Amino acid sequence: MTDVAAKDSLTVTDNRTGQTYDIAITDNTIAAKDLGQIRLDEDQPGLATYDPGFVNTASCRSSVTYIDGDKGILEYRGYPIEQLAEKSNFLEVAYLLIHGELPTKEQYDAWVHEITYHTFVHENVKSFMQGFRYDAHPMGMLMASVGALSTFYPDARNISDADNRHMQIVRMIAKMPTLGAWAFRHAQGKPYVYPDNDLGYTANFLSMLFKMSESKFEADERLVKALDVLFILHADHEQNCSTNAVRSVGSSQVDPYSAVSAGVGALYGPLHGGANEAVLRMLKRIGSKENIPAFIDGVKDGNERLMGFGHRVYKNYDPRAKIIKKSAEDVFEVTGTNPLLDIALELEKIALEDEYFVKRKLYPNVDFYSGLIYEAFQFPPEMFTVLFAIGRTPGWLAQWAELVQDKDQKIARPKQIYTGDRELTFTPAAERWS
Repeated sequence: MTDVAAKDSLTVTDNRTGQTYDIAITDNTIAAKDLGQIRLDEDQPGLATYDPGFVNTASCRSSVTYIDGDKGILEYRGYPIEQLAEKSNFLEVAYLLIHGELPTKEQYDAWVHEITYHTFVHENVKSFMQGFRYDAHPMGMLMASVGALSTFYPDARNISDADNRHMQIVRMIAKMPTLGAWAFRHAQGKPYVYPDNDLGYTANFLSMLFKMSESKFEADERLVKALDVLFILHADHEQNCSTNAVRSVGSSQVDPYSAVSAGVGALYGPLHGGANEAVLRMLKRIGSKENIPAFIDGVKDGNERLMGFGHRVYKNYDPRAKIIKKSAEDVFEVTGTNPLLDIALELEKIALEDEYFVKRKLYPNVDFYSGLIYEAFQFPPEMFTVLFAIGRTPGWLAQWAELVQDKDQKIARPKQIYTGDRELTFTPAAERWS
């Protein structure tokens, strides 16, 4: 027990012993290790918290991304997402996330040059990817090929060297579109297209995706801008499942390619990266605006699920959803209107006015419109998460770089609450089976 309770502290009384403890409060959190002093006696383990899914546990201090879910605020390094989506581009945002500040003209030009120069991959990577089955899922191909890059750059293990970290970060941001595009082409049985260094980052990606016999592929600038905005919106999102995976694996001091491949694996799961595909399936199942009232009733009765609404973090309108809605309108100017958009708009209108959804704070999230945009680009649903991964790469790397320089961090090793049997007596197989 401490002598004096500080103002910024939590006073806890253990009713089992009557002992009182003062635990410091810093940044509106308490250190979990401080709970360890609360114990029945010195022979017993200290108190721990049980928090499946890290619902209310902070695993790190970070200056990369700020979210206020109640107010619908998302900021990268202090800059509102709305301003970045409107006035910046993906590579500038990537620089901001990695370096913590906006680049000067000279820094930006050097950054773009580095990224452009490293878009090509070793020819053996092409052979590696060609070894997958014809129907291999592109996310599986991406996860494996990102991990495989660690074998091409063994110096990546030297994570304590700042210049070396920078080189791996540049390589990964540069090569992700190439790997993603090749996974796309592989599934279609089409030849892989090499990067075109005369094009910008996003335009080059579209070229590697869709170029056929023409000497140069030039995408509509509105489509380039829309996809660039989508990359910006997905660039980072605090300690989500895949970022936590990158940090957790990275805490073993493994190379960044292996850590990021873990992030790709986490994003592969339907509860994380597959939400926009679920929205598309829902809209197609509804079929027409006339069927929306019956669908809404089904949601209220628990027979249907309203996909693309609500978020574990946001209890307000996801700020990314407002931006992406405008991007959808721009894309459909080029590709033609998707009839599913009319269903989506009407569904959003009803949900935002209906007391049932308003009371539960079920607002549209970023996944509600992104699937419609991806479909307008003629991406198959299995490519949606690959696009997410390309956009998220700078965020993963910014978080990884922050982790390896954070002296407070240790190798991830959460506690468990053991619920199995104890002190059983082993019977040899000859006796058990006789």
